[in-house]
Amino acid sequence: MVRLLYQFPMWWQKMYRTATWRIQPERKAVYLTFDDGPIPEVTPRVLDILRKYHVKATFFMVADNVRKHPEVYRQVVAEGHSVGNHTFHHVKGMRLSTAAYLREVDKAAALLGNTRLFRPPYGRTWVWQRKALLQRGYKIYLWDVLTHDYHRKYTPERMLSIIKTLTRNGSIINFHDSLKSNERMLQVLPQAIEWLQSEGYDILPIKQS
Repeated sequence: MVRLLYQFPMWWQKMYRTATWRIQPERKAVYLTFDDGPIPEVTPRVLDILRKYHVKATFFMVADNVRKHPEVYRQVVAEGHSVGNHTFHHVKGMRLSTAAYLREVDKAAALLGNTRLFRPPYGRTWVWQRKALLQRGYKIYLWDVLTHDYHRKYTPERMLSIIKTLTRNGSIINFHDSLKSNERMLQVLPQAIEWLQSEGYDILPIKQS
Protein backbone atom coordinates (compact mmCIF):
# COMPACT_ATOMS: atom_id res chain seq x y z
CA MET A 1 0.00 0.00 0.00
CA VAL A 2 2.78 2.46 0.88
CA ARG A 3 4.43 2.05 -2.50
CA LEU A 4 1.16 2.54 -4.37
CA LEU A 5 0.55 5.81 -2.56
CA TYR A 6 4.03 7.32 -2.63
CA GLN A 7 5.97 5.59 -5.38
CA PHE A 8 4.20 5.14 -8.70
CA PRO A 9 3.96 1.48 -9.79
CA MET A 10 5.75 0.30 -12.90
CA TRP A 11 2.58 0.08 -15.00
CA TRP A 12 2.00 3.81 -14.38
CA GLN A 13 5.61 4.67 -15.10
CA LYS A 14 5.36 2.81 -18.41
CA MET A 15 2.51 5.12 -19.39
CA TYR A 16 5.00 7.98 -18.93
CA ARG A 17 8.00 6.12 -20.28
CA THR A 18 9.38 9.27 -21.94
CA ALA A 19 9.74 10.86 -18.49
CA THR A 20 12.58 10.23 -16.03
CA TRP A 21 11.56 8.79 -12.67
CA ARG A 22 14.99 7.79 -11.33
CA ILE A 23 18.52 8.82 -12.28
CA GLN A 24 21.48 6.43 -12.53
CA PRO A 25 20.15 3.70 -10.19
CA GLU A 26 23.61 2.13 -10.14
CA ARG A 27 24.91 5.14 -8.19
CA LYS A 28 24.28 5.76 -4.48
CA ALA A 29 22.85 9.23 -5.02
CA VAL A 30 19.49 10.96 -4.66
CA TYR A 31 18.02 14.16 -6.03
CA LEU A 32 16.00 16.58 -3.90
CA THR A 33 13.48 18.59 -5.91
CA PHE A 34 11.20 21.46 -4.91
CA ASP A 35 8.08 22.46 -6.85
CA ASP A 36 5.94 25.62 -7.05
CA GLY A 37 8.34 28.36 -5.86
CA PRO A 38 9.98 30.71 -5.63
CA ILE A 39 8.13 32.07 -2.60
CA PRO A 40 9.87 34.69 -0.40
CA GLU A 41 8.37 33.28 2.79
CA VAL A 42 9.62 29.76 2.04
CA THR A 43 12.34 29.41 -0.59
CA PRO A 44 15.07 31.39 1.26
CA ARG A 45 14.50 29.18 4.30
CA VAL A 46 14.95 26.11 2.13
CA LEU A 47 18.17 27.62 0.81
CA ASP A 48 19.39 28.20 4.37
CA ILE A 49 18.90 24.50 5.16
CA LEU A 50 20.56 23.33 1.95
CA ARG A 51 23.51 25.64 2.56
CA LYS A 52 23.91 24.35 6.13
CA TYR A 53 24.27 20.78 4.87
CA HIS A 54 26.28 21.67 1.74
CA VAL A 55 23.55 20.30 -0.52
CA LYS A 56 22.51 21.37 -4.01
CA ALA A 57 18.96 20.70 -5.22
CA THR A 58 16.63 21.31 -8.15
CA PHE A 59 13.79 23.85 -8.13
CA PHE A 60 10.95 23.42 -10.63
CA MET A 61 9.63 26.96 -10.68
CA VAL A 62 6.26 28.46 -11.49
CA ALA A 63 7.32 31.37 -13.68
CA ASP A 64 4.59 33.71 -12.44
CA ASN A 65 6.26 33.44 -9.04
CA VAL A 66 9.59 34.25 -10.72
CA ARG A 67 7.94 37.32 -12.20
CA LYS A 68 6.67 38.38 -8.78
CA HIS A 69 9.85 37.53 -6.85
CA PRO A 70 12.85 37.79 -9.18
CA GLU A 71 15.23 38.37 -6.29
CA VAL A 72 14.44 34.93 -4.84
CA TYR A 73 14.91 33.33 -8.25
CA ARG A 74 18.31 35.02 -8.57
CA GLN A 75 19.30 33.77 -5.12
CA VAL A 76 18.51 30.17 -6.07
CA VAL A 77 20.62 30.45 -9.21
CA ALA A 78 23.46 32.30 -7.47
CA GLU A 79 23.76 29.54 -4.88
CA GLY A 80 24.33 26.92 -7.57
CA HIS A 81 21.03 25.06 -7.62
CA SER A 82 19.40 23.74 -10.79
CA VAL A 83 16.22 25.33 -12.09
CA GLY A 84 13.44 23.70 -14.11
CA ASN A 85 10.28 24.84 -15.89
CA HIS A 86 6.97 24.17 -14.06
CA THR A 87 4.84 26.25 -16.49
CA PHE A 88 3.85 29.88 -16.02
CA HIS A 89 0.60 29.49 -14.05
CA HIS A 90 0.92 25.93 -12.65
CA VAL A 91 -1.64 24.65 -15.14
CA LYS A 92 -3.21 21.22 -15.45
CA GLY A 93 -2.07 19.85 -18.79
CA MET A 94 -5.02 17.50 -19.13
CA ARG A 95 -7.38 20.49 -19.19
CA LEU A 96 -5.53 22.22 -22.04
CA SER A 97 -4.84 21.67 -25.69
CA THR A 98 -1.26 20.99 -26.66
CA ALA A 99 -0.97 24.45 -28.21
CA ALA A 100 -2.25 26.15 -25.05
CA TYR A 101 0.04 24.05 -22.87
CA LEU A 102 3.08 24.92 -24.96
CA ARG A 103 2.21 28.60 -24.68
CA GLU A 104 2.37 28.21 -20.91
CA VAL A 105 5.75 26.51 -21.17
CA ASP A 106 7.11 29.08 -23.61
CA LYS A 107 5.93 31.97 -21.47
CA ALA A 108 7.71 30.40 -18.50
CA ALA A 109 10.86 29.85 -20.54
CA ALA A 110 11.03 33.56 -21.30
CA LEU A 111 11.72 34.15 -17.59
CA LEU A 112 13.59 30.94 -16.76
CA GLY A 113 16.15 31.12 -19.53
CA ASN A 114 17.61 28.12 -21.27
CA THR A 115 16.70 25.37 -18.78
CA ARG A 116 15.74 22.12 -20.49
CA LEU A 117 14.41 20.55 -17.27
CA PHE A 118 10.64 20.27 -17.11
CA ARG A 119 8.16 18.94 -14.58
CA PRO A 120 4.44 19.04 -15.34
CA PRO A 121 2.29 20.40 -12.51
CA TYR A 122 0.42 17.54 -10.81
CA GLY A 123 2.65 15.14 -12.76
CA ARG A 124 0.08 14.64 -15.52
CA THR A 125 0.07 15.47 -19.21
CA TRP A 126 -1.37 14.07 -22.41
CA VAL A 127 1.01 11.91 -24.41
CA TRP A 128 0.98 14.37 -27.31
CA GLN A 129 1.95 17.19 -24.94
CA ARG A 130 4.93 15.16 -23.76
CA LYS A 131 5.87 14.41 -27.35
CA ALA A 132 5.79 18.12 -28.20
CA LEU A 133 7.94 18.97 -25.17
CA LEU A 134 10.53 16.36 -26.11
CA GLN A 135 10.60 17.70 -29.67
CA ARG A 136 11.46 21.10 -28.20
CA GLY A 137 14.41 19.63 -26.35
CA TYR A 138 12.94 19.38 -22.85
CA LYS A 139 13.64 16.45 -20.57
CA ILE A 140 10.67 15.59 -18.37
CA TYR A 141 11.40 14.69 -14.74
CA LEU A 142 8.79 13.21 -12.42
CA TRP A 143 9.69 11.57 -9.09
CA ASP A 144 10.44 8.30 -7.36
CA VAL A 145 9.40 9.38 -3.85
CA LEU A 146 6.42 11.65 -3.18
CA THR A 147 6.52 13.20 0.31
CA HIS A 148 2.95 14.56 0.32
CA ASP A 149 4.20 17.63 2.16
CA TYR A 150 1.23 19.60 0.79
CA HIS A 151 -1.31 17.47 2.72
CA ARG A 152 -2.15 18.79 6.18
CA LYS A 153 -2.82 15.30 7.52
CA TYR A 154 0.78 14.25 6.82
CA THR A 155 3.00 14.88 9.82
CA PRO A 156 6.76 15.40 9.45
CA GLU A 157 7.21 12.02 11.13
CA ARG A 158 5.06 10.32 8.51
CA MET A 159 6.86 12.11 5.70
CA LEU A 160 10.24 11.05 7.05
CA SER A 161 8.99 7.47 7.28
CA ILE A 162 8.01 7.60 3.61
CA ILE A 163 11.46 8.83 2.66
CA LYS A 164 13.24 6.19 4.75
CA THR A 165 11.04 3.39 3.42
CA LEU A 166 11.14 4.18 -0.27
CA THR A 167 14.38 5.98 -1.05
CA ARG A 168 16.80 3.95 -3.16
CA ASN A 169 19.71 4.62 -5.48
CA GLY A 170 18.75 7.28 -8.01
CA SER A 171 15.55 8.38 -6.25
CA ILE A 172 14.10 11.75 -7.18
CA ILE A 173 12.42 13.04 -4.02
CA ASN A 174 9.55 15.49 -4.41
CA PHE A 175 9.10 18.42 -1.99
CA HIS A 176 7.31 21.77 -2.44
CA ASP A 177 8.63 25.22 -1.48
CA SER A 178 5.11 26.58 -1.24
CA LEU A 179 3.02 28.24 1.47
CA LYS A 180 0.79 25.16 1.56
CA SER A 181 3.73 22.87 2.39
CA ASN A 182 5.80 25.36 4.36
CA GLU A 183 5.49 24.19 7.96
CA ARG A 184 5.70 20.42 7.39
CA MET A 185 8.36 20.55 4.68
CA LEU A 186 10.71 22.82 6.65
CA GLN A 187 10.48 20.53 9.67
CA VAL A 188 11.23 17.32 7.81
CA LEU A 189 13.84 18.58 5.34
CA PRO A 190 16.80 18.77 7.79
CA GLN A 191 15.91 15.37 9.21
CA ALA A 192 15.66 13.88 5.73
CA ILE A 193 19.03 15.31 4.68
CA GLU A 194 20.71 14.07 7.85
CA TRP A 195 19.29 10.58 7.33
CA LEU A 196 20.26 10.48 3.65
CA GLN A 197 23.80 11.57 4.43
CA SER A 198 24.08 9.06 7.28
CA GLU A 199 23.06 6.33 4.82
CA GLY A 200 25.86 7.35 2.49
CA TYR A 201 23.80 8.95 -0.27
CA ASP A 202 25.26 11.75 -2.33
CA ILE A 203 22.61 14.48 -2.70
CA LEU A 204 22.87 16.04 -6.13
CA PRO A 205 21.09 18.53 -8.37
CA ILE A 206 19.62 17.38 -11.67
CA LYS A 207 21.98 18.57 -14.38
CA GLN A 208 21.04 20.09 -17.69
CA SER A 209 21.51 17.54 -20.47
